[in-house]
Amino acid sequence: MTKAKKEKSTTEEETTGTEKSYQDLIANINPIAQPLAPRKLSKKLYKCVKKAAKVKQIRRGVKEVQKFINKGENGIVVLAGDTLPIDVYCHLPIMCEDRNLPYAYVPSKVDLGSSAGSKRPTCVIMIKPHEDYQGAYDECLEEVSSLPKPI
Repeated sequence: MTKAKKEKSTTEEETTGTEKSYQDLIANINPIAQPLAPRKLSKKLYKCVKKAAKVKQIRRGVKEVQKFINKGENGIVVLAGDTLPIDVYCHLPIMCEDRNLPYAYVPSKVDLGSSAGSKRPTCVIMIKPHEDYQGAYDECLEEVSSLPKPI
C-alpha cells in the first residue's frame, strides 16, 4: 500500500516538474502575437513583472488594463501569445498603438500569471514605472520599443 503511494508521488513530480522549452511554447501562439519577445526579453519581462508585483505596480487582466489604458496611464503592456479565443484581447494592441504605449507578446499565459504572483494564468499585464526597479523597467522599455511593429 505504501509502495503505490510512492509511485504516484514520483509520477506527479515528473509531470509537474517538466517545463516547456521556448520553442514548444512558440508552437502554440496565436497568429496575431506580433511583436513576439525573444527568449531573453521574455525572461527580462517576467522578472520585471515579478519586481513590479512585489510593490503592487501592475495591472492584471483585460478589463483592468483596458480601463487604465483609456485613463492614460503609462507602462509596458505584456500580452500572452497563447490566449484563446483571440477576440478576448485582440483590441488591446490597437489601443496601445493609439496611445503610443509599448507592448510585446510573451509565449505563455501560465508563466505570465506565475511571474505576477498568481496561481491563475493571466493573458495581459501592464507594468507601471517605479523607483524600486527603474533600471530593469528602462531596459525592458527600450527593448520592447525597439521590436518591429506589425503592419
